[in-house]
Amino acid sequence: MIGKIILVPTTLGDENPYNVLPSDIKQVVSSIKYYFVENTRTARRFLKKIDIEINIDDRMFFEINKRTRRDEMEKFMQHALKGDDIAVISEAGCPGIADPGADVVKLAHQKNLTVKPLVGPSSILLSLMASGMNGQSFSFVGYIPIKQPSRSKTLHHMQQQALKYDQTQILIETPYRNNALIEELLKTLNNETRLCIACDLTLETEYIKTHAIKDWKKQLLPDLHKRPAIFLIGK
Repeated sequence: MIGKIILVPTTLGDENPYNVLPSDIKQVVSSIKYYFVENTRTARRFLKKIDIEINIDDRMFFEINKRTRRDEMEKFMQHALKGDDIAVISEAGCPGIADPGADVVKLAHQKNLTVKPLVGPSSILLSLMASGMNGQSFSFVGYIPIKQPSRSKTLHHMQQQALKYDQTQILIETPYRNNALIEELLKTLNNETRLCIACDLTLETEYIKTHAIKDWKKQLLPDLHKRPAIFLIGK
């Protein structure tokens, strides 16, 4: 019997997980001993929220990031080949989406392991759903270059894709650079181009607004400093 790789979504912020996750997630995580995680401390805290009675010290965690070596992941994945399920937990939202968990999933498929994704919140899809922009043709570009002129060139290219092909362009930024990005978007994009700003998704402080650039310029901009946000550019 070979184990499965189970993709366990987490909350998008500090909230009750059962507000956004299915109730049967407790049964799943309580039965798993091995975990691929981005951060052991936050993963342990999340598991305690799911099941306060879980024996955390009985669980084994393997941290994944851009420096993780393939042979290290293969060694930990041997637990699945021996019959144990392994969970993959992201820092926020769904594993494998803008997340190093994708490397684990890639390796799992190469090992012919079953990959089972569980239902949970994705800030990318939630923001797209609520933006009023094209949800059939879209591109998630993730982070854009920090330095100029590459940054402006990237934004111009994204706008061109959005206007020419009606393809929604989705990007994110390091939270402490959010406010600077808003200013750059207003300065770089055409007045008629639409911009959606989505912040603190699923939290009590959730903010989602879509306006043309010319209308954004007329109003008080939200303060997004150190708040998780998604930006969408559309026609």
